[in-house]
Amino acid sequence: MKTLDRILLTCGLLIPFWLLLGVWLTAQAYPGYDHLQQAMSQLGAVGAPTYSWSPLLNNFPLAVLFALFAWGLARRWPGSKVALASAALVLLHGLGSLGTGWFPCDQGCAPAHPSLSQQLHNASGLLMFLSLTLASALWIWAGKRVAGSPALGRFSLACVVGAIITVVLMALAAKSGQLFGLYQRLNYTVSVIWVAGLALHSLRPALANRLRIATT
Repeated sequence: MKTLDRILLTCGLLIPFWLLLGVWLTAQAYPGYDHLQQAMSQLGAVGAPTYSWSPLLNNFPLAVLFALFAWGLARRWPGSKVALASAALVLLHGLGSLGTGWFPCDQGCAPAHPSLSQQLHNASGLLMFLSLTLASALWIWAGKRVAGSPALGRFSLACVVGAIITVVLMALAAKSGQLFGLYQRLNYTVSVIWVAGLALHSLRPALANRLRIATT
């Protein structure tokens, strides 16, 4: 495996850690921010104390990491239309991340009369959920037939089920006004863990080669 391919696929491993660190650091500069109740988008909402720089730390770098990982997937599995389709969906997810940062939500992120920016923010968020959930769904089939790993297929299935369950909980929390932040984080955690799992599996030949070199 070429160095470029390893770098691109490693971006997928970095995504969960970047997300965790970025949200945590941003929240430190937002007095009274509640991770259990408040959406992550509120960190970059209009009027928020972190409005000006939250997208620079979170949305935009994550968009770049997703795009690079998508490129890595396309290079790693060039002979599979399903894998290439999943790479395109991961790229769409990166574009959605870019959109959620470029179009901030209104103050509080749940106005009675949303602005155009809020509407585009919501559309970008929907694109993020659909694209990554569909990408992981493709690997339920591709895990065994493309990557030769039934375990990857089962892992992808578990992540799809987890993403669907948590998005339903998010919708219920949005209506009740309780614990939306918790369920949103669980939903996105499931998705980025799937990304890291696929990245790790895609890197296996390189990792196995390094292990052989280290033990000889």
